Amino acid sequence: MGSHKIVIDTNILVSGLRSAEGASYKLLMALDDPRLRFYLSVTLVLEYEAAIKRPATGIRLSAVDKDSILDYLCQLGVHQKVHFLWRPFLKDPSDDMVLELAVAAEADRIVTFNQADFKGIEKFGVRAVKPQEILKLLGEKP
Repeated sequence: MGSHKIVIDTNILVSGLRSAEGASYKLLMALDDPRLRFYLSVTLVLEYEAAIKRPATGIRLSAVDKDSILDYLCQLGVHQKVHFLWRPFLKDPSDDMVLELAVAAEADRIVTFNQADFKGIEKFGVRAVKPQEILKLLGEKP
């Protein structure tokens, strides 16, 4: 079986760290599945760090735990350099950064709750999906 190549938007990471009850958490727990290839860039990791360390996110983990999670994601993810910039394509520059990573990595999907923010990305061969879709591909219950 071929691997599913994904980029995870920041809102999925934040949601998964806020609660162990939803599909975002289940997806984060499945990232070590050999059928998934999870892509990262330096810019995305920095965005992840800024987001999960904001007090307003409601993530009830210590700073040490948050750093450990980021370290784990960096070890687990496939590091992708982004050599081109063709922004702006989307309304939000942060979303453009996620799209650029997905295109550079030749990822199949961007996992996000904000699918409307990624309107038109199909022209790059990428789809915006919710975490439930990835879990279904893995045979997991969302």
